[in-house]
Amino acid sequence: MKVVGLPLLREFQNRHADVRSQINAWISEVEEAQWNSPQDIKARYSSASFLANNQVVFNLKGNDYRLVVKVSYKAQLVLIKKIGTHAEYSRWKL
Repeated sequence: MKVVGLPLLREFQNRHADVRSQINAWISEVEEAQWNSPQDIKARYSSASFLANNQVVFNLKGNDYRLVVKVSYKAQLVLIKKIGTHAEYSRWKL
């Protein structure tokens, strides 16, 4: 998969160093992955949540942070939409 929007993740890492290693691991795993359906994501990330329009929510550092992406299975793209704390996520309109 190709990850689009990495600057958003990098900026977040600069503000939240405690999740830096998990974000880096997630990026590496996704770049190596070939997801063809939500089931492929669920097989690796059992706590991932699936929303309308191919959006996926990943929990980072347990449940402390949330990462929202949009997946294009056909194009093999993952677009970073939002990342924030659990509290911030609860206020987002997705």
